[in-house]
Amino acid sequence: MKTGFCLIPSILLRCQQRIGLNPTQLAVLLQLADFWWSAERKPYPSKQLLSERLGISPRQVQRYIAELEEAGLIQRIYRQAAHKGKLSNEYDLSGLVEKLKKLAPEIIEASEMKKKVTRKGGLTKTRA
Repeated sequence: MKTGFCLIPSILLRCQQRIGLNPTQLAVLLQLADFWWSAERKPYPSKQLLSERLGISPRQVQRYIAELEEAGLIQRIYRQAAHKGKLSNEYDLSGLVEKLKKLAPEIIEASEMKKKVTRKGGLTKTRA
């Protein structure tokens, strides 16, 4: 805990395939989430830093980010520097959050059904 932590909703991991994420796209999202410390402040790690963490080239990071954006999971927000120079993009993950919110009721229902099925005696018959 002293080195930090990142909260990841289990639904992201459970629904990776349903969302259409390949393992590297998921890894990129997890890295972005590690920089998302509050709802008001969007993450803005550089592609270079992400590439170092993931062990892939900055160009590959850029390609995966473009795929995530095309899928509507993230949105790149260009940040303009006050001086000459370039800032890293911000990343809005609200598309991912909305997609997970839509899946949540189904996952919750499945979890509740699993609890009912696995309890002693199994499912109870409902009376008409």
